[in-house]
Amino acid sequence: MSRHGLHLLGTTTTWFTIDVAYYSQNLFQKDIFSAIGWIPAAKTMSALDELYKIARAQTLIALCGTVPGYWFTVFLIDHLGRYVIQLIGFAFMSIFMFALAFPYEHWTKEGNHIGFVVLYGLTFFFANFGPNSTTFVVPAEIFPARFRATCHGISAASGKAGAIVGAFGFLYAAQSQNKGKADAGYPAGIGIRNSLFVLTGINLIGLVLTFMLVPESKGKSLEEMSKENDDQAPADAQLPPV
Repeated sequence: MSRHGLHLLGTTTTWFTIDVAYYSQNLFQKDIFSAIGWIPAAKTMSALDELYKIARAQTLIALCGTVPGYWFTVFLIDHLGRYVIQLIGFAFMSIFMFALAFPYEHWTKEGNHIGFVVLYGLTFFFANFGPNSTTFVVPAEIFPARFRATCHGISAASGKAGAIVGAFGFLYAAQSQNKGKADAGYPAGIGIRNSLFVLTGINLIGLVLTFMLVPESKGKSLEEMSKENDDQAPADAQLPPV
């Protein structure tokens, strides 16, 4: 704990924050698309019509943002490093979330939804060219072999806890502040605009935690990162000369 406790705190908290942001974004996409007028309100479509239009919109976001982000990480992770990519991802997610939230009324007006979708797609791009990729790479590289899987499992479990918070918390939070406009069976929430502000703050917390607690493992061996050889040094020093 004295050597790797802060590292474990860094991997668990950053994985938690990215999963809160990422899963909440994914799950209330349809509400955002309806709110800005990119797809019609659910009550004006049949179930199949709604399914098709939501799937089409989400596929476009995935093809233009999510998938390219992963490939940028694949090609650049050993050049820029895990730490730098994670910082870049959290930073730009914060910027684009704020850019969506602050002038939110502007994006809901007719003719402005394309700009919103572009910025929204960029948040997914920088999630995957960022912490959504690096948070599961770093724990596999920085801990000693004897408890590497344990630390990775703890970090992943923290991420899934974040996914639960994102999935359920923002499902309620994103509801309209007007109870009459909230989905059937849901209480009034804080609205999509305020939810985006909250996600901006969560991404900024992830940025700070990465900066303070996550080490860079680029170009280093597993033994060097985990300092396993340091544990063997005293024993080696006692061996008689050959």
